[in-house]
Amino acid sequence: MRALTHLFGYNHIYSTAYHPQTNAVTERFNASMKVQISKLEDKHHHNWDDYLDPVIFAYNTSKQKTTQFSPFELLFGRSPQLPIDPRPQFYTFDRPNICFENLQRLLQVYHQQAKNNIIAQQKYNKERYDKHRPDPHYHIGDRVFTKIFTARGKLDPRYSSEPNIITEIRHPTYSVLNESTGVVKQFHVSDIRPIIPAYESDPNI
Repeated sequence: MRALTHLFGYNHIYSTAYHPQTNAVTERFNASMKVQISKLEDKHHHNWDDYLDPVIFAYNTSKQKTTQFSPFELLFGRSPQLPIDPRPQFYTFDRPNICFENLQRLLQVYHQQAKNNIIAQQKYNKERYDKHRPDPHYHIGDRVFTKIFTARGKLDPRYSSEPNIITEIRHPTYSVLNESTGVVKQFHVSDIRPIIPAYESDPNI
């Protein structure tokens, strides 16, 4: 895995289960797809696959809020030719490769502007999110409650009833040991709750 990350030049980060924020691009696309397909399929959900191609085409030719470009524009350097658009005109160039050179320059402009738009939108989203989100830091040996992700009823507890111990830290990801089972699982910091010291010392709780 380390060799692949070095070869492709990307940074491998740890992800936790039930935390889609670590794969935001894919999750955002899946959410958009589900909404559009659910509008078109029949009530028995038998023909949803008939709409995959038109929904993907609509997605690829629509301007995205974050980049301010459509995926088609970022890939081909021009607006898509839709069925309702007039037929394109034909041009003659002085040199055979002038069209390719112009496309390269245009794509560089598009990609740089899209990158700037993404950074600006991410900064705005982070500022909004951080206004209402605490950022606790835990230490090895801290005893905490962890969120329960399995199916549960509305009145069932949301967090574990027994204390667990933090064994490894890669903030915001923590490895937590369940003392009863001996199993270590990874949790995002937002899925962990600290234990107030009085909780363990009070036998009536």
